[in-house]
Amino acid sequence: MAQIQQEDKMALGPKKFNMWIFIFTSFMFFAALTSGFIVYSGGRGHGINLKLPNVFMYSTACIVISSVTMFLASKAAKSLQFAKQRQYLWLTMLLGVLFFIIQLIGWSQLINMGVYFVNNNASQSFIYVFTGMHLIHIIAGLLLIANTLRGSYKNIPQVKNLFGMEMSSIFWHFIDIIWIYLYVFLLLNQY
Repeated sequence: MAQIQQEDKMALGPKKFNMWIFIFTSFMFFAALTSGFIVYSGGRGHGINLKLPNVFMYSTACIVISSVTMFLASKAAKSLQFAKQRQYLWLTMLLGVLFFIIQLIGWSQLINMGVYFVNNNASQSFIYVFTGMHLIHIIAGLLLIANTLRGSYKNIPQVKNLFGMEMSSIFWHFIDIIWIYLYVFLLLNQY
């Protein structure tokens, strides 16, 4: 049994490395987007020229809370409390879906304010680019969490359960940090 667990651990190492490579490239992608915004708006001396809808503040709270529930799911998995692990994973997924819905409400509010993806002020278009690319990462995170949740119901070996939790946690906390970065960036560039 110990031999099988050791082989499982060794087989999972490259997958973890790939996750870190993906996170690094995603970080560079969002850094490039914000740099593009700075270059574009810096030459014109203005930001996005509008106050962000308050709904983005609610989505930020939602994703921060989801990081707490993800942490609690990981802690439960390590303590062999599988029912709690599943409960916190479901809460994390629910909060992730809620974040997604709130972001779409934010887009709706932007449209009601006359801010469109294609308009005369490309700085405002960056809001859609930032949030849209982040939502794609949210979908990936939700799929990763769903896979981890599925594994927890199938009674997979603990080493694989912990690996799934670790991969999901790393990615989910990463997209949480990216959103906070983007939200603060947008707030600082409102006018």
